[in-house]
Amino acid sequence: MNQRLIFVTNDDSYQSKGFQAAIEVARQFGKVIAVAPDTVQSGKSQAITICDTLRLKTISISDDIEIYSLNGTPVDCVKFAFDYFLKGRKVDMTISGINHGTNSAANLLYSGTMGAAIESAFYGVPSVGLSNVDHSDDADFEACIEYGIRIAKSVIDSDIRPLCLNVNVPILPANQIKGVKVCRQTKGFWVDEVLERTDPYGKSYYWFTGGFQNAEPEAVDTDEWALKSGYVSVVPVQVDLTSYKQMKAVADILE
Repeated sequence: MNQRLIFVTNDDSYQSKGFQAAIEVARQFGKVIAVAPDTVQSGKSQAITICDTLRLKTISISDDIEIYSLNGTPVDCVKFAFDYFLKGRKVDMTISGINHGTNSAANLLYSGTMGAAIESAFYGVPSVGLSNVDHSDDADFEACIEYGIRIAKSVIDSDIRPLCLNVNVPILPANQIKGVKVCRQTKGFWVDEVLERTDPYGKSYYWFTGGFQNAEPEAVDTDEWALKSGYVSVVPVQVDLTSYKQMKAVADILE
């Protein structure tokens, strides 16, 4: 039987601890080929490089794991791999992550990790975006690895296509996590604040900051609720952004 091929990428760069954890998940299912950004690309969503050249660098190669870096976005990594580097080869699953920080709720829309997972699903490859709610560089990924393997096994063994999952793991030891909840994305938005500061030359520079505002804090079927209640949240993701509920109303005013 041919060995399965698992593709890995992320948005925190190939040097991140979460990336190594993603490879640990992926290697349970077959040969791993990883192409990840050479620098941190958080918040890149579906961004692609169109005004610059791309360069591939070999990081390490062994019998079962090949790791490369690309000077582009997470979606660049997927496109480069599927349209060129791995063209003609069957990819059985994509693992994107493991992200340092949550991609629940509206974070999914900004996330480079989920951007790569969604892009992979465009190619018909079942994809799992894995995220650790702990944003720190030295976060503990043991629970993420354990649940990542469990979820990835169910995905690769299923016949659901296309399939893209947004998986977030709470900051808890694996033995304290209550299980997995398949749920919906929380409705909410970021309340942004712009901080102005002055550099040593007297020129202004700015930082975006702020926090997420949960628009439905009482809901008990969302990813935010699942994480706060001690569950791993799993949200099946689709890309159709059509507001079907508004189609008739908009047709009425425009037609």
